[in-house]
Amino acid sequence: MDLSKQHSHGLTKNQKWTIASTSSGFALENMDVLFLSFAMSSMIVDLHLSGGAAGLISSITNLGMLVGGIVFGILGDKIGRVKTFSHTVIIFAVATACMAFANNLYLIYALRFLAGIGAGGEYGVGIALIAENFPKSQIGKMTSVAAIGGQIGAILAALIAAVIIPTVGWHMLFLIGIVPVILTIIIRKHLHESEQFLSAKTERKGSLLSNVFKEMFATTQLTFQSLGLMLMMTVQIAGYFGLMNWLPTIVQKQLHLNIANSSLWMIATIVGMSIGMMTFGSIFDYFGPRKAFGIFLIGSAVMVYTLSLATNMITLLLIGAVVGFFSNGMFGGYGAVISRLYPTEVRSSANNIIVNIGRAIGGFSSVVIGILMDHYNLTVVMGFLSALYIISFIVMINLPGLKRLSR
Repeated sequence: MDLSKQHSHGLTKNQKWTIASTSSGFALENMDVLFLSFAMSSMIVDLHLSGGAAGLISSITNLGMLVGGIVFGILGDKIGRVKTFSHTVIIFAVATACMAFANNLYLIYALRFLAGIGAGGEYGVGIALIAENFPKSQIGKMTSVAAIGGQIGAILAALIAAVIIPTVGWHMLFLIGIVPVILTIIIRKHLHESEQFLSAKTERKGSLLSNVFKEMFATTQLTFQSLGLMLMMTVQIAGYFGLMNWLPTIVQKQLHLNIANSSLWMIATIVGMSIGMMTFGSIFDYFGPRKAFGIFLIGSAVMVYTLSLATNMITLLLIGAVVGFFSNGMFGGYGAVISRLYPTEVRSSANNIIVNIGRAIGGFSSVVIGILMDHYNLTVVMGFLSALYIISFIVMINLPGLKRLSR
């Protein structure tokens, strides 16, 4: 199928199922991640956790994502995107549901690591599916649409947490995590591999691992490109997990809000994120990645710091929405960039390796912020995150691959 001509005639059936399944998968994965965010304050009280120990729960999840990203990224390139995608959903769904029966901190660490394995494998495979089923001129927008699915999952998490935690406690919240298993049945029934992947699989020469190394690290320029994208993703995840894992707890303490009010803040931030994603996707496809990332990284650096100025619920909601617009609006762009810079035969692996190394390192922002919260005020925490976005901007403008993709 000629994707460059097809898009003017509407979406094909497989394109519709591709975007629906990836959006749903990202939604359910993000719902799982945000369950932890909303349950964190209750878990700290029930299990008598320090800020560092609580932050480590999220960091261990991200280490699991690194393992799952590498393993399932390679499997996605080897055995197929669709089959691999459905396996990853089952793993994180079952591991999340088992959290309902966990009262030991080390068991929680183990289950979150397992959930991370499934969630980490899902991203790159889903992005590869999109990249191979849509024309290049639409990849930025479509990966952003899929990323918005993740924000819908976050809104669901906020609404569900506001109802369940005050009534039956944080354990029952995680039991809902079994729902994604239903998604795998739908995926396997309606979605099939793209012609682009099947063709690349037939023509593949040499071992997959050697091809991954060749396309990502064989030259100094490729190594700089891959490491630069990892650093950018590290900052993206550090900002996202720092904001979404800890800010509900921060605003509960500093503005004396209950879970329902902090959920309202979270929803405002997520709405801002969703609008930002669609805006970013359009800028990406029209003006190229450098301008899109440049605008959003500088915007993130400025607006994250302004969160420390919020003194009441109204200003918190307004600033939170704008922060969400910039800080997570560019999330879908990473998959779009990686999918265009790396060939089909290693696309799933490249996406998962770059994104999940970023997740594993950036996820430790939860530990850092937990420690900062124990010793400093909100201004210091937000200043730390703001500086990270400036570093990412400096790296981004020096990546040669992004210069080639820009118009």
